[in-house]
Amino acid sequence: MSYRNRTAALASAAALAGSAVLMAAPTAWAEVVDVNYQCKTPIGDKSAVSPIDIKGVRSGSGYRITMSWQKGVSSSPVELGKGAMTPSATIALGGADSGTLTVTGPANDAAIPANTPIKINDLSGTYTPKKSGEVTFTAGVLTIKALGTTTTCTPTNDPGPSLTLDVTAVSGGGATGSTQGGGPGPGSGSGDELPQTGPDDSAVALGTLGGTVLLAGAAGALWLSRRHQGARVRVSRTR
Repeated sequence: MSYRNRTAALASAAALAGSAVLMAAPTAWAEVVDVNYQCKTPIGDKSAVSPIDIKGVRSGSGYRITMSWQKGVSSSPVELGKGAMTPSATIALGGADSGTLTVTGPANDAAIPANTPIKINDLSGTYTPKKSGEVTFTAGVLTIKALGTTTTCTPTNDPGPSLTLDVTAVSGGGATGSTQGGGPGPGSGSGDELPQTGPDDSAVALGTLGGTVLLAGAAGALWLSRRHQGARVRVSRTR
């Protein structure tokens, strides 16, 4: 094989190696899902539809799961002062895992006027996989505690998953926080640094590895080039 052909073959192999690494990235899929909540309140039943977004970021050996509401749900006949309302919710686990993950968040940071849809702050909890495979995360029951009362809002439209993660089991893993369905007992998220997970971060991390492979291939091609040139010089001198 000629020098140019060997160099081209090395560069092609390095590029293919980088592409193969990127294609091996773990899958993650997310979608904003409309959830039709039926709420049991102290003053009667109410209903509201809110788009729900669930995201996961890596946290140590698990994932920090965050649930977001894009519209308010339920309402109060009286103003709720700052800090008067505390929300929590459950997320149903499906696919390779089962049970529920409870997510919690801070009380309202501003007063909520009377008869106004209650905007829920982002709620979060930590999930540590106890089984390997694709795990789905679907909106469950929302609980709102305010002024000594409790309102529960239950999805009635059988919403689909808002998030799917391809995970690897960790020994002793499971959903932390208050759990049901055989999960571990109460716990809380860690203060670990939370690099982004899912398609974007996987592609970046694995793309870096692919780039390293590509650079290694280029270095090999350069070494062959110099060796080839050295060989030509030695031949010329011999002549």
